[in-house]
Amino acid sequence: MAQPVDFWVSIGSTYSWLSVMRLPDTARAARAEVRWRPFDVRRIMLMQKNIPFRDKPVKAAYMWRDIERRAQRYGLSARLPAPYPLAELTFANQVALVGCAEGWGQDYIRDAYRLWFGEGQEPGQEPALSQAIIGAGQDPARVLDMARSPETAARLEAETDRAMALGVFGAPSFVVGSEVFWGDDRLEDALDWAQRGRFD
Repeated sequence: MAQPVDFWVSIGSTYSWLSVMRLPDTARAARAEVRWRPFDVRRIMLMQKNIPFRDKPVKAAYMWRDIERRAQRYGLSARLPAPYPLAELTFANQVALVGCAEGWGQDYIRDAYRLWFGEGQEPGQEPALSQAIIGAGQDPARVLDMARSPETAARLEAETDRAMALGVFGAPSFVVGSEVFWGDDRLEDALDWAQRGRFD
């Protein structure tokens, strides 16, 4: 019996766009159960003193070109480079946490990335914030009130702690049991492992 896959996703991670946009179809084809788990990757990276692209223009240029190449491979289109880094990464993920608890988080996350990579609108800020919530079929006033609550902020911190305890250090990450697969290019590996618990 296949194991579930926890998809640790943090809005603000550039490479996560590739996984976010293709995961529903890929998981459906693999008949895999995937649970979307929003967390705050920035907090983990700051704790680890891991700032991969700040003051590194050559590496940043490579990142955008690499994402563009992979997007072409998957049949995705984007307007790159997108705004980066995000000013409101944490709040964007607090909204995602509310959505995942209520069952519409996947739609919100996908729309947030569509607006970010397709239209250059930063997640976590208006107008993209309300547009993504509406795109998920929800009322922005209600959702934003919930997302701003101390309880939701505490839940995001707890989820981030949980990710760290599992060995997650970046996004996107896929966790199957005790196995961690980091990076969009490990998505298929994670789905295969979920089916068999090994590689043939």
